[in-house]
Amino acid sequence: MIRGVVLDTGPLVAFVDRRDRYHRWAATHWSDVAPPLLTCEPVLTEACFLVRELPRGPSTILELVGRGIVNVAYDIESDVEALRRLMMRYANVPMSLADACLVRMVERHPAARVLTLDRDFRVYRAHGRRVIPALMPSDL
Repeated sequence: MIRGVVLDTGPLVAFVDRRDRYHRWAATHWSDVAPPLLTCEPVLTEACFLVRELPRGPSTILELVGRGIVNVAYDIESDVEALRRLMMRYANVPMSLADACLVRMVERHPAARVLTLDRDFRVYRAHGRRVIPALMPSDL
């Protein structure tokens, strides 16, 4: 079992949406990960929005949090300046607030890996120089 996984929006949506192109990939990787998967509120916001048309879509996401499978493990308010610096540094990508939060989470948990469908995590660096270990499909 893989421990210390930081969860991005894409795999969360793919796990919930059986029609998603990466559903099978996400389900396989979720079964290899020891809960809780760590995430931030912007990821949950994005995911709930993206699955809003699915029956019980947002409810399913919140149920994962309620059951302790997904854990909100980041406080934006205490890290505003670092988030601002990251988003300015990667403005050309551009970096979303959710991605900035995930990078900061990896910086705080050096052994963590990001479960993502976002190839921008190949560009982002923890502490400005360290490659962020990412679990992502090989076609990305």
